[in-house]
Amino acid sequence: MPTYEKREDLSPKTLDLERARQSLIEEFQAINWYQERIETTKDESLSKILRHNRDEEKEHAAMLMEWIRQSDPTQDTAFKKHD
Repeated sequence: MPTYEKREDLSPKTLDLERARQSLIEEFQAINWYQERIETTKDESLSKILRHNRDEEKEHAAMLMEWIRQSDPTQDTAFKKHD
């Protein structure tokens, strides 16, 4: 993952939060891609598989959000504020 600062200057906690946030971005992107494919395929059996895959990505996103919430008290406060 590219960073603005040298990776060796960053704490392990910062690096782990960056990994989680980047993974969350990728999960949301995957959800979007699956949704596009679901809406454009004409094959119902393929659509069923794609819906299943999309929903698994949503579960992954939720897991990452919960990990971030537990690992970043400020983010947790923001989530609670906008719940």
